[in-house]
Amino acid sequence: MAMATSTLQLTHLSSPNIATPHEVPFPPLFLLPRCSSLRETKQIQAAIIKSQLQHDISVLTKLINSCTANPSSSMDHAQHLFDRITQPDIVLFNTMARGYARSHYPVRAVDLFARGLNLGLHPDDYTFPSLLKACANAKAIGEGKQLHCVAIKHGFHHNVYVHPTLINMYAECDDVDAASRVFDKILEPCVVTYNAMITGYTRNSRPNEALALFRKLQASNLKPTYVTMLSVLSSCVMLGALELGKWIHEYIRKNGFNEYVKVNTALIDMYAKCGSLDDAVSVFEDMQYRDTQAWSAMVVTYAIHGRGSKAISIFEEMKRAGVQPDEITFLGILYACSHTGLVDEGCKYFRSMVDHYGIVPSIKHYGCMVDLLGRAGRLDEAFRFIEDLPINPTAILWRTLLSACSSHDDVELAKHVMERIFELDDSHGGDYVILSNMFARAGRWEDVNNLRKMMKDRGVVKIPGCSSIEVDNVVHEFFSADGTHSESRGLHRILDDLIKELKLVGYVPDTSLVVHADMREEEKEATLRYHSEKLAIAFGLINTPPGTTIRVVKNLRICGDCHSAAKLISMIFGRPIILRDLQRFHHFKDGKCSCGDYW
Repeated sequence: MAMATSTLQLTHLSSPNIATPHEVPFPPLFLLPRCSSLRETKQIQAAIIKSQLQHDISVLTKLINSCTANPSSSMDHAQHLFDRITQPDIVLFNTMARGYARSHYPVRAVDLFARGLNLGLHPDDYTFPSLLKACANAKAIGEGKQLHCVAIKHGFHHNVYVHPTLINMYAECDDVDAASRVFDKILEPCVVTYNAMITGYTRNSRPNEALALFRKLQASNLKPTYVTMLSVLSSCVMLGALELGKWIHEYIRKNGFNEYVKVNTALIDMYAKCGSLDDAVSVFEDMQYRDTQAWSAMVVTYAIHGRGSKAISIFEEMKRAGVQPDEITFLGILYACSHTGLVDEGCKYFRSMVDHYGIVPSIKHYGCMVDLLGRAGRLDEAFRFIEDLPINPTAILWRTLLSACSSHDDVELAKHVMERIFELDDSHGGDYVILSNMFARAGRWEDVNNLRKMMKDRGVVKIPGCSSIEVDNVVHEFFSADGTHSESRGLHRILDDLIKELKLVGYVPDTSLVVHADMREEEKEATLRYHSEKLAIAFGLINTPPGTTIRVVKNLRICGDCHSAAKLISMIFGRPIILRDLQRFHHFKDGKCSCGDYW
């Protein structure tokens, strides 16, 4: 009877065409590759034990392979089986290392390797790639450097399989310079190695080096892959380099990479974040097949460009197409509702995400809800939302509410929020600046001085405003009131004249944004005049053809005075201006902004 029960339990692993229950051979090793859980693997192991083959090395090896195929739930059992083998070979060690590299405890692969060396085993071509991947996943650069030394000792540092994983390990551990040194020593790098280095530069926010290496790859006899294009497009996003992105798009078309859904999705993301909504829509509409990621990218695109209704429309179309939304899709739809004041709709989608789709909210989803309520002025409700969370709130959540307090000038609540932030992180300069500006607007100069002293005592510095603009495939950067750019003096004079023209059509500098009690009005005006986004816009006016769009990227939130000035500049000069700040895109045209001044 027991045998019959075991046989029936195993039959659900096989297809109807393989065998009937009484015909299933024991042990049914041919079913191991089809196991999708540890429970199923253990069922077959039970049959193996009944067949008295539990000590057979080849059988144990197959069981270990099955466990490492699903390492998140099976590595402990794989280790238990591995420990029963008195003389494991290097192939088994490599299998275990691959499993650990994908598990929650990747560094255990290195400990296992040390054990293998003590047993006298010699690594082969497949040993170091798994070990280095484990170190990359764990960000264990110390162990990674030791493995690098061992690879050199055993003569594997020139191995074609080791090169890319070694580069990736250093890059993932935030030492991209070490990765670059490894790459530079390779006499004839293959395309996989190029990809590892280009990706490393991109992930470490060094897009210029990534693009330079891509050009070097093009000059070689090697053909880039779709992986190359994904990293190159990410670099364009970091630079806000639309024209370069368009050239990359044409390269993708000519080389057939537009057949890949991932590449098209990356193109949507690139166009969206470089400010060209129309191009992003065009790529999406031309896709023959769209997966969840592609639909989500389009939802996010409409969201960050302030098209809340379109984001909702594309989300509903996605559901009608039978495509299941994921956590990214809901991030986009919540962001869209937040930035267009659709509070009730946002709350409805948040409940739907949890109740209907069973998606557990992440800290980012909670952040969108705090932002949604905070922007709408429902500050107390936002405060209670954070207080009632099922997880510990982060400093970022409280910062979101602090920003909303600033927008609605609720100084007392901002003080309470600041206390919560300081309990978690007191090193972020932006927090001090926001509260200091609120105190200044309220005339509480003693509180302003106390905050500034606190910043000085704690060594906290304010992040300078920086704006960039791409002209003729060259990205120019400007810092507020900075004269380091070669054309800064000329730009200052142009801005002086530009502000005079703006005043003729009603522009009034908002000097309340300059919170220095000892400054005269003229000095405050001068400070506002040379903000980085105004410098970048002025540079665009004189260096691009009349009528063309000016595209600017800023590292911080655009200030209210620059927002007002940009609207008037777009009207006076007939120049559309697209400005991407830390939170969203602003499309200025004919004296209006796409945000409807809700930002």
